[in-house]
Amino acid sequence: MENLKITDRAAKRRNGLAAISTIASEHGKVPPQAVELEEALLGALMLEKDALSAVIDILQPECFYKDANRMIFEAIQQLFSKAEAIDILTVTNELKKSGNLDVAGGPYYISQLTNRVASAANVEFHARIILQKYIQRQLISLGSEMIRDGFEETNDAFDLLDKAGENLFNITEQNVRKNYDRMSTLLSQAIREIEAARNHTDGLTGVPTGFSKLDSVTSGWQRSDLDIIAARPGMGKTAFVLSIARNAAVQFNKPVAIFSLEMSSLQLVNRLIAAEAQLSAEKLKKGNLEDHEWQQLNAKITRLAEAPLFIDDTPALSVFELRAKARRLKQQNNIELIIVDYLQLMTAGGDSKGNREQEISTISRSLKSIAKELNVPVIALSQLSRAVENRGGSKRPQLSDLRESGAIEQDADMVMFIYRPEYYGLDVDENNNPTRGLAEIIIAKHRNGALVDVPLRFIDKLAKFEDWETNDFDAPFHSHEEGPNTITRSSRMDDIEDDENQPF
Repeated sequence: MENLKITDRAAKRRNGLAAISTIASEHGKVPPQAVELEEALLGALMLEKDALSAVIDILQPECFYKDANRMIFEAIQQLFSKAEAIDILTVTNELKKSGNLDVAGGPYYISQLTNRVASAANVEFHARIILQKYIQRQLISLGSEMIRDGFEETNDAFDLLDKAGENLFNITEQNVRKNYDRMSTLLSQAIREIEAARNHTDGLTGVPTGFSKLDSVTSGWQRSDLDIIAARPGMGKTAFVLSIARNAAVQFNKPVAIFSLEMSSLQLVNRLIAAEAQLSAEKLKKGNLEDHEWQQLNAKITRLAEAPLFIDDTPALSVFELRAKARRLKQQNNIELIIVDYLQLMTAGGDSKGNREQEISTISRSLKSIAKELNVPVIALSQLSRAVENRGGSKRPQLSDLRESGAIEQDADMVMFIYRPEYYGLDVDENNNPTRGLAEIIIAKHRNGALVDVPLRFIDKLAKFEDWETNDFDAPFHSHEEGPNTITRSSRMDDIEDDENQPF
């Protein structure tokens, strides 16, 4: 089976190089290559035992243009993986054992490689040039494939765009690696961030949520974090993130991007208008407004019109499209917060195969990757399984209720649940306090903070969340930290049961 895979890779490589050579000849050029540097680098690797450490994370065998050089580098990799010595004799013997010695040029060619270089002083520089030539060949091959597919009338143009974006991303991921950071550099950066945090008297170090108690726990949405907000249908997930987006963009002038896979842009805007103007969505839908309400509407939406809020309602968005769109928004508008509504409506894109759990895992990892790459918080909404409804007693959600994949919970830096007792017909809580309008934000996972339940007020007719006003009653503020007047909730990270078979 392994030999079949190797043969398949070799065939693909030959076909790819043949296509590149054809394109190059059409333009009167030779394919991008650096054969002399390949030979010098291989010679250096066989001269000095420590030279391979400088290039092992830069080059792969496929980076070599000449087949003989590729096979020699594969032999060197094999010796390195077995912690054996690397020199002319051991490399020759390794190629002999694999049956590739003659194809790789024979003992004479291998021995001549060491004559092409005096030392391994510039081995890393040579490796990076070889890598650049390989990337150029990959781009030429991709361009040729795009041209061929573009002329094929049966192909969907948007599928081709998605495929091209995925292939470009794969080239980047495979070849452009982040280097390590020195401790001194990291410490300096950490101290600068601590000093900057000291200057924030309100304790906010991230993008504000606009809810005072929630901000006191989270210090705002933190850069490079993936935050999951999950709830059953009808709990107000979209209303909650719209309130968050509105607060960040209107109150704090933070550019926010919303990717809505469920509702259209116009529907979201109508919701924002209703919440901002304090007018019911039903009235706005029918247009039955009094004169003073029209004045109220025009006066209130001015700030909303000027807010740096960007909405994309592309349905069935793939993670590759999302990455491309988010990058462009970051470059053009310097967005500081990304919201995805919602995760289960996304697709992994490309030729991804496998069950739904694997696809959700891919999407979840990709969202975390986007958060790190763009250095912005990403908030993704997620559905909960029906296990919440079927469970007896308390309907409060827990981590095991996250639907379709445990990877969501693993990749997330913070997981929040929205719980409204009114939804289940509960008029009072366990302390006999009225629950009218109460929405609890349950922080079930918090990688860098406490696990608490934050009370908010949900205004149903406006589909809007606000800070809870304590003049009616002091809503519970449950904390995982021990202390007076607190209720402790144990974390359920250790006893999660995946719910992969729950229906959508």
